[in-house]
Order: sequence, then C-alpha cells, then structure tokens
Amino acid sequence: MAVAAVNGQQITYEDSGGDLPAILFSHGFLMDNTMFDQQVAALSGDYRCIRWDERGFGQTPATEHFTYWDSADDAVALLDHLGIDNAVFAGMSQGGFLSLRAALRYPDRVTALILIDSEPGVDPPEVLEGYKGMVGHWTSGEPLGEVGEMVAGLILGDPDLNAEWIAKWEARRAAGAEDMEFAAMTLLDRDDITDRIGEITVPILSIHGEQDQSITIDKAEALQAAVPNGRGLTRVPGAAHAPNMTHPDIVNAAILSFLGSL
Repeated sequence: MAVAAVNGQQITYEDSGGDLPAILFSHGFLMDNTMFDQQVAALSGDYRCIRWDERGFGQTPATEHFTYWDSADDAVALLDHLGIDNAVFAGMSQGGFLSLRAALRYPDRVTALILIDSEPGVDPPEVLEGYKGMVGHWTSGEPLGEVGEMVAGLILGDPDLNAEWIAKWEARRAAGAEDMEFAAMTLLDRDDITDRIGEITVPILSIHGEQDQSITIDKAEALQAAVPNGRGLTRVPGAAHAPNMTHPDIVNAAILSFLGSL
C-alpha cells in the first residue's frame, strides 16, 4: 500500500497502474479498500483501478472533524497526486455519499458514477439513535459481541464474511484506533443533498441489494428517477448492504456493462 500526503491527510491507497480509463473505488462506513478486492481482480486488466482508505478507516487516520465534502476533496486530491484528470467514481454507501459530492463540486473530474447501496439523503431520527448506540458501544472498549454480529449482518449478511470483518474491527480497536468518533460524526451529521442531484449530469448506475435494510432499495429507485442521466438500477437478489462482496458476479457484470456503454 502507498501513502499520499494530500489535502492535509495521509491517505493510504492502492493503484493497479496502467494508462486505461481510471476507476476510483470508495468504501463504506466501517470498511476499507479491501472490500473491492473482487472488483479490482475483475476490472484491472482493462481499467486502471484505484482504491483508498477514507479518513478514519483502514490505514488512513482521522485527526479532526470532517465532512463528506472534505472526503470528496480527498478523493480529487488523490487523483491529482496520481496525475489523473478524471475518473469514474464507484462508491459503496458512504463511498457513494462522497462520490455524489465530488460530482457536484468537481463536475469536470467525475466522468460517471457507480453507486452501490448509496443515496443522497439522510437517515431518519430513529435510525440515527441506533447508530449512536452502536458508536457508543464501539468506543466503550467492551467486546463488540452482539453489536458486532448485528452490524456485520446488516452490512454483509454472510456468516464467513461477518466473522472475518468482526475480527478486523476488533483488531483495529485493540490497536488503539481512536478516530471512530470523528468518522461517526461525519456519517450522523451529513447534509441532505437530495435537492441537488438533478445538477449531476454524468451517467449514473445504481447497484443495490434487495435485502438491504440500512439503505432500502427504494432510495436507489428514487435517485435514478431524479437524475438526468440515470443508466438504471441493477437489483441484487438476496444481497444486503454490500452486494459487491457477497454477489460479485452480478455486480461485476453490471459494472463492466456500464463502463462499456460510456
């Protein structure tokens, strides 16, 4: 893994290299760049794949309060660091939050959007309260236990992947990572950009798990109806919040078809 000192941050990233069109993969909350292993394996032969750890996750620290607009700035600064003029932004959940903001702030740098289980809106109050409880438990130092199982089930819904990621989360907590509160504040206090998505004119593909309880699939349907260049919604039967990990064949085929149409 390489580190880019950009935008006042130390951003860890991986670049497959090559001169072909670039895709910037941005991960979801609690995840890291490795969640796109299967996409990079499928696409890096034909596309330059860049994936990174966003602030507060993986090996990129968060040292102060930030917003998803700041994360959008990080993403574009990483492209600058790599000498890339523009890229397809592929974001899962919070990776989609920052990718939408990048498309609004830097329309000449984003050639298309791939949104995996993401949305432009915010969570209702009762969901926010649940997240606050999860964050409180996370920062308490107590074993993740049932909370970890519940969160992994919502994101992944696969016993083997659940166990793998719970172990990663516990290892990060044991290592003394103290930036969860910054990252959680970013998620919980994010602004609603629903009224602005009509300004995004680049092609947008939505991919969404039909069993996603964190961001329900109707949010993706509404987004596709609201944007001027929506390229459709790929529904992933049986998938929860991270279909690119649990159902990679369906997701990779949808991404390849979309990229081929650009």
